[in-house]
Amino acid sequence: MTSRAARPLGDAPEKIHWVARFERRFHAWRERRARRAGRSPQILPFPGYGGDGWIRVVGRVLILPALTRKRDDGVRGWRAFVGIPVAYSTVSVRVGDQVHEVVADRGGVIDTVLPADLAPGWQEVEMTVEGGEPTRARVFVVDPDVRFGIVCDVDDTVMVTALPRPLLAAWNSFVLNEHARQPVPGMAVLLERLMRAHPGAPMVYLSTGAWNVAPTLNRFLHRNLFPRGSMLLTDWGPTHDRWFRSGRAHKEDNLRRLAEEFPSIEWLLIGDDGQHDDEIYTQFTAEHPASVAGVAIRRLTAAEAVLAGGRTSVNDHSAAGVPWVSSPDGAGLAKRLERVGLLP
Repeated sequence: MTSRAARPLGDAPEKIHWVARFERRFHAWRERRARRAGRSPQILPFPGYGGDGWIRVVGRVLILPALTRKRDDGVRGWRAFVGIPVAYSTVSVRVGDQVHEVVADRGGVIDTVLPADLAPGWQEVEMTVEGGEPTRARVFVVDPDVRFGIVCDVDDTVMVTALPRPLLAAWNSFVLNEHARQPVPGMAVLLERLMRAHPGAPMVYLSTGAWNVAPTLNRFLHRNLFPRGSMLLTDWGPTHDRWFRSGRAHKEDNLRRLAEEFPSIEWLLIGDDGQHDDEIYTQFTAEHPASVAGVAIRRLTAAEAVLAGGRTSVNDHSAAGVPWVSSPDGAGLAKRLERVGLLP
């Protein structure tokens, strides 16, 4: 079976924004130089998810710089962005005894659904590019009987970043040592309690952050004792018709996709009031009321709200029809979720 992310044959070609064309030529030039230097593509896997008979495999094909340091005593954010994406590369994905060929997009991103007969829980698949060493990727297979799941934002919800402000976002992404990033107080405990209360529930970290920061984010979550979960990030940079991708559209599209893929699951949506989460969750709840168990919004502090460019909360949630709680930290959210019956 072959799953391709490229444009289907016979479709009219899209009009590509000149910035996107420049980006592709620039990366193609970097790729040629790297290959002449003897460097080969590698696969950077991201935690995916799946259901009964299928899995969503996510990763990226990159040519990475050689590791020069012997001791990892701190990783600057910019190191995650220097890899060279390899466009339209063919990747072999082994799921059990079956091998599937998939094609990465022009940013090197692999995001495809494959047939799979895997037991519920965390499972592994193997991904290979250009005959290299197989890379193991994890996917969380949701049991068909599960009826509860968690979707959680990252920036300013589990990690203090104040990402919406461009200069501060650049500082956090490219300069700041990853060990200096601070977790939002109480959020790790809250998420762990929710996972213990709902065994087998899918945990999805849905963020507008770039796939480049996925390794950093994974280490941050592990170091600060957040529960393991699938990751849905986005690819920074131009699209075929605009300078930068829409982070809001990324969240909205993936929420709708989760509702379609898991029609029997009610999701607890967790976010903050500084990145349109309140508005996005309000709209999603109106469109898919049967897919929402409740909403928990972390209120930014006054200083964080200023750095984030203000608040974007919706004041009236009376028409939502689901529990809607807010608090400045995880402990406060836990108490309010207890009161509405969403946390034992």
